[in-house]
Amino acid sequence: MIMKSLYSKFAFITIMIMVFSGVISFFLSNAYYQIKLKQQNDEKIMNFAFEIADFASKHPLISLQDYFDHIGTIGYQILLVNNEGAKHYFGSSFREKNLPAHIPEEVLDGEVYHGIRNFPHKTFVTGFFANELKNSVGVPFEYKGEEYAIFIRPDIKLMFNEMHILFGWLLIISILLSIILVLISTKYLVNPIRKLNNATKAISEGNFSIKLDITRSDELGNLAGSFMRMTEKLAKVDSLRKELISNISHDIQSPLTNIKGYLNLLENNNKSEQEEQQYLRVVQFEVDRLSRMTKQLLLLTTIESKKDLMEVSPVDIAGQLKAVIHQYEWSTLEKGIMMSYSLSDTTVKGDPALLYSVWENLLTNAIKYNRENGTIDIELAETDVEVVVVIKDTGVGLSQKEIERIFDRFYRADASRARSVEGTGLGLSIVKSIVDLHHGKIDLESIEGKGTTFTVLLPKL
Repeated sequence: MIMKSLYSKFAFITIMIMVFSGVISFFLSNAYYQIKLKQQNDEKIMNFAFEIADFASKHPLISLQDYFDHIGTIGYQILLVNNEGAKHYFGSSFREKNLPAHIPEEVLDGEVYHGIRNFPHKTFVTGFFANELKNSVGVPFEYKGEEYAIFIRPDIKLMFNEMHILFGWLLIISILLSIILVLISTKYLVNPIRKLNNATKAISEGNFSIKLDITRSDELGNLAGSFMRMTEKLAKVDSLRKELISNISHDIQSPLTNIKGYLNLLENNNKSEQEEQQYLRVVQFEVDRLSRMTKQLLLLTTIESKKDLMEVSPVDIAGQLKAVIHQYEWSTLEKGIMMSYSLSDTTVKGDPALLYSVWENLLTNAIKYNRENGTIDIELAETDVEVVVVIKDTGVGLSQKEIERIFDRFYRADASRARSVEGTGLGLSIVKSIVDLHHGKIDLESIEGKGTTFTVLLPKL
């Protein structure tokens, strides 16, 4: 309905523009005739009138009747008035014989009559087409000693009758063809918009598998291309949304199931105190797991809401890295991981709490996925424009497919490792969001089975 309305409006407006342009063109051409052409036409016919009058005066042997009959047949309307007021008409008749009575007398007295030049302005019937006696020119002449007045104008119907018909058909055909072409071109222009509208409706209903066969190279083609790219991104976002919901449901349901199961076991009185303590430790572990997940989800929400509310201040990156290293020193000792670091004193401008989460998540990730007796190397350096933090481990590494999705929320590389390593799949998503928030960049290099290197680039103060 919308597209049909747009099609109708577009066609109607285009046709109205054609009509309006035609009316304006008519008025302008009519004004041009009134201002310039009418004067030229009057002068041209006046000269012709003088010529035929002069010829008649100089050839008294000719018959005026035959002479003016001949002139009438070649396309002129003529009124001949003698000094007694007798009138004789030659050629086709005038539609209106409305010449004022004093005009013939004035012409017989030697004056000339510029009826075409002085014809009143009319909009739809210009002086050129008005078949009226007063729309003529008049000149005096003498023939065989008698005074005459001749009034003459072109016989437009005789001279241009076929042209009138031709121009009339040309006008009708051009108008009809213009309307047909407007309707066709309007459909051609509106059809892609109709397709985009239908595609938009399909997307609103959750169908992201649409294809647009719009291959134009104009703005509509560019719009269709942008629309398809948007659709692909929406499809990806929808897929990630479904996966996110599935992962959240799974990661929350699993500890809740364990908590419920062990609480049911605790209700049974036939167990030892040692078993009860073991069950309580499992419940406590699952509660802590849910707590960590909730905190990380809240942190992600905080990051998104703090884009304009960051508590920005100078941050000692070396100091933060040292604090994180000391905080998780027990984890590295427990797995026999050798840790080395080279930290130069450097400062960036950012949110201290958020940046601390970056180093904490990257380091705990390097510890969790490292092998026994592996190594972790941390390097902090700076250039003229940025601070570079490199965290390299000798862990399990990532495949190319895993690298492409490692920063997605709830994504955990390799399901078998995800079951054996504690985590929520939110850590690296948090890292990426914080780095982006600080206008930085994070790069990842990894070789499956050999290790992973994260490089964080932050702009300096």
